[in-house]
Amino acid sequence: MTYTETYPSTQAPRESWFTRSEKWLDARGKGAWIAAMVAGFIFFWPVGLALLAYMIWSKRMFSSSARCARKAPSFSMSRPTGNAAFDAYKADTLRRLEEEQGSFESFLERLRAAKDKSEFDAFMEERAARKDDDKNA
Repeated sequence: MTYTETYPSTQAPRESWFTRSEKWLDARGKGAWIAAMVAGFIFFWPVGLALLAYMIWSKRMFSSSARCARKAPSFSMSRPTGNAAFDAYKADTLRRLEEEQGSFESFLERLRAAKDKSEFDAFMEERAARKDDDKNA
């Protein structure tokens, strides 16, 4: 049930001017963000600086497109295509990749454990050597 269905006499809350302008600039791409930033620097430099900081913070400055930064992926790996042979191939490939990922993650875990053990052993040897040096001194 939506807000307007629950409270029919009132309207749903409107978006803020900032959210509306952000969506408007996103719809026009990175060039619109850069133009707004340049205009901000020309008319009042703190506005341009604030827009530059926001573009860097929200990763709009370095993404390939501002429109792509907000979109969620539309393709679902679990959605059937209707082609039984392809669906079986896809399911088998995904299962195999998941198994490979699991084995790789366990390999990385063993590698980290071996590295941690070697570092700990080196620390213990160094500590024992320091104790021997302190006793001899």
